[in-house]
Amino acid sequence: MAKRILVVEDNDLNRKLFCDVLKSQGYAVEPVADGHVALDRARDFVPNLIIMDIQLADVSGVELIEKAKADPILRPIPVLAVTAYAGKGDEERIRDAGAEGYLAKPVSIGPFMMAVKGLVERA
Repeated sequence: MAKRILVVEDNDLNRKLFCDVLKSQGYAVEPVADGHVALDRARDFVPNLIIMDIQLADVSGVELIEKAKADPILRPIPVLAVTAYAGKGDEERIRDAGAEGYLAKPVSIGPFMMAVKGLVERA
């Protein structure tokens, strides 16, 4: 059975790119544009990995990571955080929230897939 990945990204182009790349590699993908429904979708979809945009339009990705890691059902699911606003101390703050992986945008496909495979295999 294909590994499942939840992609939480409010930018249509980025979400489509992530989903297309992941599908081409054999993953089952669930795209989510609205951060407010992301954790409910994660509970329903039960992914092997959550890819979380940090700068969502309606809610903080860091806040969603913290909520996921406080939830007994979602806690074991690894989170790969992606952000376009990578400033000093951001990676540490995001990892402190519970993200197991971190990538700054623009994301190159090679490092993206290495991070995805590493987290999915570890899960």
